[in-house]
Amino acid sequence: MATFSHATPQRCAQLGRALTAAGLTWSGNGQQDDPQFLTYTVTDPNGRIWRISPATNFQISTSNPGQIWQASCPVLMTTAPVLSARQVTEHIRDTPA
Repeated sequence: MATFSHATPQRCAQLGRALTAAGLTWSGNGQQDDPQFLTYTVTDPNGRIWRISPATNFQISTSNPGQIWQASCPVLMTTAPVLSARQVTEHIRDTPA
């Protein structure tokens, strides 16, 4: 069974700080207490909407335990690999128009 215990309040706060520092507009759905339903909505510099959610425990590599976030953009029909808070923020910010 998939678990999401790695999406701790500290890691959620870290993601929020990374998104804010990158100048991205974002909001969370308030599901930090139930991370399997946790989603952040982010608008990139080109106006596209991205969804960030925690990866399942099966998707997280033991060699990179800080890489827990996965972003997808329906407009681009793309899903990023599982990345750290900083990496997922950079991926969203730097995806070309």
